[in-house]
Amino acid sequence: MTTYVGFVIGTAACGLAQSYELLLVARIVAGTFGGIIGGQILAIIGDLFAYERRGTAMGAVMSAFAIASSVGVTFSLYLVDIFKDNWHMPFLFVALLAAVIFPLCWIHLPVLNKHLDRKPETGQRNRFKEFYQVYADKRTGLALLFSGIMMMGHFLIIPFITSYMEFNMGYPKSVIPIVYMVGGVASLIAAIYLGKLSDKVGKLTVFSYCVPLSFAFVILLTNLPVLPFSIVLLFFAVWFALATGRAVSSQTMVTGVTDEKNRGSFMSLNSSIQHLGTGAAALIAGFIVSENKTTGKLLNYQWVGYLSVAVLLVAFFLGRFLFKHSDGRQSQRTL
Repeated sequence: MTTYVGFVIGTAACGLAQSYELLLVARIVAGTFGGIIGGQILAIIGDLFAYERRGTAMGAVMSAFAIASSVGVTFSLYLVDIFKDNWHMPFLFVALLAAVIFPLCWIHLPVLNKHLDRKPETGQRNRFKEFYQVYADKRTGLALLFSGIMMMGHFLIIPFITSYMEFNMGYPKSVIPIVYMVGGVASLIAAIYLGKLSDKVGKLTVFSYCVPLSFAFVILLTNLPVLPFSIVLLFFAVWFALATGRAVSSQTMVTGVTDEKNRGSFMSLNSSIQHLGTGAAALIAGFIVSENKTTGKLLNYQWVGYLSVAVLLVAFFLGRFLFKHSDGRQSQRTL
């Protein structure tokens, strides 16, 4: 709950910032606490749900992320338009909404601290040593690398989607939010359905289908010919659904690489690695993509798509190696 308060304060500070420097500092604060919260949410799922049912739980959480992303982006653009390009309003609205939700979190979130009472075999607990052991273990280290690569491969094409649709494809800016709305709905449905499916047929099985199938749509979306907008929406919907399927299955498997005692610190570190992957992807894509100064069209965007497929292919084989026995093991804990 402490990190939640920090996130609310940081987000509110973003809305109140009057300069780029203050906005940057406030965003760092909000991102710091927000990243920890993301890891804690996944750790809670890992602690409360047996591995055999964890896909369904992860799908439910991912569906909430999908709703937040689709509705959030659309509503934020709507707020900015209502308040005459005042970019402060989305930050202030999120901070206000988070403050309203805080009492519900305080009342309903379970307290998971029994593992803190377990005494080490010798001497006092060394938190730094435990954290290092989580990072240094070969299996957890590979899992962190896997998460970072997965996020990088996914996010490489994300930053320039809006500009590509507007300047390269010629669609008016007013219809771009529809892409995110349709994608969010597709992600919502996929998260719920594929989460349940992963519990039935196996997380690795769902992952092994979603990742290769997404390659075709990554290549297609970064090399789009002139098509009716409805067809483009369909392509984006399928891509969002497949991306959600690989995210649900992969993160469910990642939660199983460590035990309850270390899961909180591991998932927080996992969240940090994912954010590093996101930042690295945006930086790399920025170096590859350029702009035609005359027409405003993006150049070399297709190469970002090819790179995305290559990175995801590495993640695919790493995941197949790392989690090849994950669906065969039995969890000792039930809900």
